[in-house]
Amino acid sequence: LNPNIIVNMINILGINISSDSPKEAWAKIQSFLDSSSQHYLVTPNPEIVLAAQNDEEYFHILNQADLALPDGMGLKLAAGLLGKKLGRITGSDLTPKLLELAQAKGYPVLIINWKQGLSSSQDISQSLSEKYPRLSFEVWDQDRENWNIKETKAKICFCALGAPYQEKFIWHNLKKMPSVKLALGIGGSFDFLTGKAQRAPKLMRRFGLEWLYRVIKRPQRIKRIYNATVVFSLKVINWRFILPFKYRPNVACLLYQFKNQQPYILLVERTDEPGHWQLPQGGTDGLDLKAAATKELSEETGNNKFAIRAVYQNLYRYQTSFKNQRHSGYRGQKQGLAIAEFTGQESDIKTNYWDHSGHKWVKADELLSACDPIRRESYEIYLKKFNDII
Repeated sequence: LNPNIIVNMINILGINISSDSPKEAWAKIQSFLDSSSQHYLVTPNPEIVLAAQNDEEYFHILNQADLALPDGMGLKLAAGLLGKKLGRITGSDLTPKLLELAQAKGYPVLIINWKQGLSSSQDISQSLSEKYPRLSFEVWDQDRENWNIKETKAKICFCALGAPYQEKFIWHNLKKMPSVKLALGIGGSFDFLTGKAQRAPKLMRRFGLEWLYRVIKRPQRIKRIYNATVVFSLKVINWRFILPFKYRPNVACLLYQFKNQQPYILLVERTDEPGHWQLPQGGTDGLDLKAAATKELSEETGNNKFAIRAVYQNLYRYQTSFKNQRHSGYRGQKQGLAIAEFTGQESDIKTNYWDHSGHKWVKADELLSACDPIRRESYEIYLKKFNDII
């Protein structure tokens, strides 16, 4: 989360949503375009928030946005369960407004268009030329994952690859396009401009019934609509009213190796808390402890060159900070332990950037002094288990 930008926000299922009014949001957007730095904007809807629950990189990218405008009636209703008010600013409404601004101010525009989308680059070019004759623009056809970045002078970048591909494209490529001051993912907004898709009637949009219109027009979308309405609502209710009374099953992973006949243990530094060193850990997500540890170590070290030597159930229980409670919904964590021996080379370890900014090996007898102080009580227990098996 960029605390200097998103001041007014509501957290829903761990995703920070801007609670600015349309006027406030528009003022921020204009300030982004007037600044010398780069910014990106996301428009989360219930589908996007649900997708982020199972994609840690996407979760991180959404929460690093400079502005997260709510796009979906479900988010407005979820905010109501939190006792807060949330408006609705859709990408489809924002896109033409930004195009008008770009034409008036002479800002060059770049559109990243999905090759297999409803609208071709020719469709978009023709539509923009007709509707915004003084607009300077270029359209790049792109795959969703294999990107071809070229030189551009654009100041605004619209990315229409669909979620989560568009947000990941912006995150990984914005710095490669230094002229761009504002980038945003807008899904199928250009399909409305080209006439390849039709928006719901205004009355249905006003009452939040666009989902019903989509089902009528495209019945094959029923599963997506079901997830965005029923599944999302149930998850929000669970997150808001049930999880705060529960402890999340969790596993800490003590990964070790011998150097000069001395045991060394792996610590990782949290991306969201520089200087906070800890053992790799994560939720079990319904798996048994060994399977959960194997999954967690593979994800957090980028390899599978380790062997689980021992597992211990429910060794430690703790309450999490308010920030982490807001993220996961749980009151705290009940933590088991997996001890694993590293069998690879140092070059095999590749920590994921959204969780950890670095890693280091520390001598076993220096673990307590090297880890974050809040971890010492539990790690003292884990060290005793470790010493029992080596």
